Parts: sequence; C-alpha cells; structure tokens
Amino acid sequence: MAEFDYDLFVIGAGSGGVRASRVAAAHGAKVAVAEEHRVGGTCVIRGCVPKKMLVYGSHFAEDLHDAARFGWQLGETSFDWKVLRDNVNADVDRLEGLYTNTLDNNKVEMFRERATISGPNEVTLASGRTVTAKFILVATGAWPVIPKVPGAEHGITSNEVFYLDELPKRVVIAGAGYIANEFAGIFHALGSKVTVVNRSDQILRGYDEQIRDRLFQISTQKGIEFIFNASFEKIEKQDDGSFCVHFKDHEKCDTDLILFAIGRSPKIEGLGLEKVGVELNEKGAIIVDEDNRSTVPSIYAVGDVTDRVQLTPVAIREGQAFADTVFGNKPHRVDYDMIPSAVFSNPPMAGVGLTERQAREQYGSPKIFTSDFRPMRNVLAGKAERSLYKLVVHPESDVVLGIHMISPDAPEILQAAAIAVKAGLTKAQFDQTVALHPSMSEELVLMK
Repeated sequence: MAEFDYDLFVIGAGSGGVRASRVAAAHGAKVAVAEEHRVGGTCVIRGCVPKKMLVYGSHFAEDLHDAARFGWQLGETSFDWKVLRDNVNADVDRLEGLYTNTLDNNKVEMFRERATISGPNEVTLASGRTVTAKFILVATGAWPVIPKVPGAEHGITSNEVFYLDELPKRVVIAGAGYIANEFAGIFHALGSKVTVVNRSDQILRGYDEQIRDRLFQISTQKGIEFIFNASFEKIEKQDDGSFCVHFKDHEKCDTDLILFAIGRSPKIEGLGLEKVGVELNEKGAIIVDEDNRSTVPSIYAVGDVTDRVQLTPVAIREGQAFADTVFGNKPHRVDYDMIPSAVFSNPPMAGVGLTERQAREQYGSPKIFTSDFRPMRNVLAGKAERSLYKLVVHPESDVVLGIHMISPDAPEILQAAAIAVKAGLTKAQFDQTVALHPSMSEELVLMK
C-alpha cells in the first residue's frame, strides 16, 4: 500500500495549477487537482483571454470610422453586444475543454469541487471525502477586492463583466490600474459614457510616468472622464434601475453600471492554511521560498496566491519550476528580473525593465531616449493621436535598462524587444541594427 493516495494534490486548476499538474504527471507522479469553478482559472475564464477578445471587438469602432479615409464606404453600421459577448464566451468554453483534455491526457484526476487543507498531507473535499498527498500545491489565484461601503452589492467586478445582459449607457469604474483602464477603453469604444474614479491622483501607479501620462491625455481626449482623489461613500439604487454613486469628496454621479477594479487579493479564505501552520504575509498571501515551498514543508504555492508577480506567464513558469524541481529531478527557479508586461488599453501600453524614475533612484542620471511620433495609419486617418517610445539607458555601460511604449501593437513589438533588454544589449547595439521600414517598431533603433 502506498503511504499517500497521491504524490501531488493541487488546489486550483488555473494557469499555474494546470501546468504543475501536467508536468508532475509527465514526470511519473500520481496527481489530482480540485477546482470549484471552471478549469482554466482567471486568465482563461474571466480575465486576460476574454478581455483581449473584447479589446479586439472594441477596436472595430475606430477602424470602421477610419475606413472612410482609406476609401471604404461601409454605409450604416451598428453594434450588437450580445453577439460579441456570446461569441467570446463560446470560445472560453472551447479553451476550458482544451485545458480539461490536457489534464485528462496526462492522467491527472479531476475533482470538480472545493477542496480545503485539513492537515500537512491531507485535503478534504466539499463532498466530505478526505484524501492524502505527499505534497499539496495551492494555486487558487486571486479574487477582486470589493470596497466596504453601503450599496457595494450593486456593483460588479471583472468576474461578472463578461456576462452582462446589455451594454450599459453609463459606466463608473472604480480604480485606475490596468483592469480599470482596459475596460474604460473597451466600454468607451463600444459606446458607453465612461467615468473612471480613483482615490489617488494618478493612473497606473508603477508604470513609467511619461507613458501613463500619455495614456491619460489620449483617454481624456477620447472622452473618458477621470475623477481623482475621490473615495466611495455609498451606492444607491434608483427607481429606474440606475445607480447614484456618492463620494466623500466629490459630487455624486449617476450610472447604469459600477465596475470595481480596485485590486485583487489572494484567494485563501476558508482554505485551512492557518490551521496547519502555513504562514501568510500582511497582504494575506502565502509566504514561499525560492522553490515555492511554504512554511509547511509538504505544502507549496504558485501564482497569484503568493505575493510575487501577478501575471499568467509567471504563474505558468512557477508551476513548471515546482514540478521539475520536486518530481523531475531538474531543479530550477523562476527568474523574476526583466519581466515584460502590457496594458491593453486604447492605445495599449507595454514595458520591460526599469522605468525612468527607478533608474534615477538606482543610477542617478540615466540616459533617456524618446521617439514621439504619429503612426502612419493615424496620419492618413486624420487622427492626432501620437505614439511614444522610450529607452532608459545606463549612464556608463550604455546597457538598455528599460523600454516603455504606448502605441498601436505596442505589446506585440515589446515581446521581441524584451529579449534584447533581458540579454543586456547596449544602446549602441540597438543603433547598429538596421531599421525595418516603414514600421512603428523601427523607432526602437532610430532614437538619437
């Protein structure tokens, strides 16, 4: 008889949990995974994947308008929210099926129910069954934060936004991070009146100031309203079904939809972590070492439930590293340096490495190169919207410390450029690269 029912029991079938389960099973481990919602996790089911599809859908609003300048006469156009919504959710269903097949093909046993930790090597399922495992991996991700104000139940989060019955005429978005700015762009392009409300005086804290200021400028010019230094006091539902949002330090605002995008916290409630001695930090995240091990030797954690980098590709790499290290005799760790990221706003932002502020704090006087230009497409379309690319360069070694940009296709361009930053290439090596003309990306090698 085996000492444990499973070699590995994973709680959460999101990006990190699925990767860890699949790889561990491929290494020969007996693996089970429990998921109380849907296979695929936040990214696939209610996050970056369906969000990006909505971004694609919203871009047609401007594309159809611009088409006339390129000689296309399209006649009257209209938008049907339900068609986009249903097609997006149908593709989410398809992706969930693929993730499920991946687990099945690797002989990972699936429990479609909630699981909690009842011992260092024991898990209790919602059905009442208990199972044992040599190792337990927590990969439950994070959950949207809802403000504790009267009437907060009238608002929704990014979890529910993909299932709206109708496209709202007016939207109030609480928060000014990447989720808030992405949905501000989506709803505005689709025809909603958008108001972004933030308790501080800036958007996208942590991103390069010059780039985020350009997004604010463009968003304002498009007609998105921003209310800064305002905190929610209460939300009241009105007789016509709309809502009145009251602020502590700003005049009230009527709206048809309130979207909370004020942050995400680790999804650990009721998991039983404290009971078995798993230590949490002040944010409620599981404390882990460089090998993803918690303060209980048999319990590990990857992804957003830890306080590291909340990005899907990072969770996947953590899951891979965990499985290879524990079950594959191929120990390695995730390198968190120079991770590229993007905000799929309108236009999108992308960045990798140090911002100008960070570089000044570390190196005093970095060399800054910028290219502020109007993309060729915008010129012909008669649009004033300008792109901005920025290189942050070490003052002595000439190494490119960071690249930051706001422009159409910025995330697609940055992925390749991030390789150069990760490799430690210099500004001189950028300059030695022949430009690919005519393209927006050529600006990266033409800055003087």
